[in-house]
Amino acid sequence: MENEKQVILSVRDMVKYFPIKGGLLGRTVGHVKAVDKVSFDLYEGETLGLVGESGCGKSTLGRSILEIIEPTSGTVQYRGKDVLHLKGKEKKEIKQKMQFIFQDPAASLNPRRTLEQILLEPFIIHKMLTPEERRKRVAELLEIVGLSSYYIHRYPHELSGGQKQRIGIARAIALNPDVIICDEPVSALDVSIQAQVINLLEDLQKELHLSYLFVAHDLSVVQHISDRVAVMYLGKIVEISDCDNIYSRAKHPYTISLLSAIPIADPEVEKERIILEGDVPSPANPPKGCRFHTRCFKCMDICKSEEPELIEQEPGHFIACHLYPKGEN
Repeated sequence: MENEKQVILSVRDMVKYFPIKGGLLGRTVGHVKAVDKVSFDLYEGETLGLVGESGCGKSTLGRSILEIIEPTSGTVQYRGKDVLHLKGKEKKEIKQKMQFIFQDPAASLNPRRTLEQILLEPFIIHKMLTPEERRKRVAELLEIVGLSSYYIHRYPHELSGGQKQRIGIARAIALNPDVIICDEPVSALDVSIQAQVINLLEDLQKELHLSYLFVAHDLSVVQHISDRVAVMYLGKIVEISDCDNIYSRAKHPYTISLLSAIPIADPEVEKERIILEGDVPSPANPPKGCRFHTRCFKCMDICKSEEPELIEQEPGHFIACHLYPKGEN
């Protein structure tokens, strides 16, 4: 992949299967293939949007990268170091540089702790700064995310949804990370608050030189914040390209159908809406061949038997579709 920027995070063949238990003895009778051999690169200072329908594995992928849930297999390299196989102090140091913003700010904050206690915790865990320096840093973090020191002794239930998410962001940037995985950070917020939080994330990215993996299902939000976009369907990435290219020249039928669902503000402009037939297949029993073929409006015989590879069709534009064999645009 051609890009002048340095790769800061490289994910290769990431797999996460959840066992299905059955019978009196609770034996494993199958697996939910939530993430199945996903590979991508994240560059320094960029935002890579990760989109797809609910249940496609977006959030599971983000959590597996940071080992919030243990991946089944695959590699995650941060600046060339294999994070998943590091141990001890070296792993702890690298984990400081990779943080997570959760979808539900209320569920991710301890209701029994004040905001000061919540924001002090990362420094205590990593044994950083003196007690006085920690308190000053907490006050700085509140100011950075747009909250005054008035809130420092409040509990999460005393805050609005937007304020809670600002605390989640403050906690994520506390240890000066390079990479932040944002797991649908605005989906639980009102539309007016969404814009404020998105603007905050963009400002922080510029000021702190952050790289984001931005997981979302709202294509309008992704278009606004992303430099590149990866489209995911049933545990696999089907298309990756720069944001402008995806939104103007999408190639994969699934991407095209998703984009056709974006509403247009002008009522006089007609837009062809592609309605996908049927439901998303179960990740416990995905279709053979291309996983999208059961709903694809351009399905061919080969799609039902052979799984397409994610191939670079033009510089920076990767597509997993039999409509575009290797070397053909």
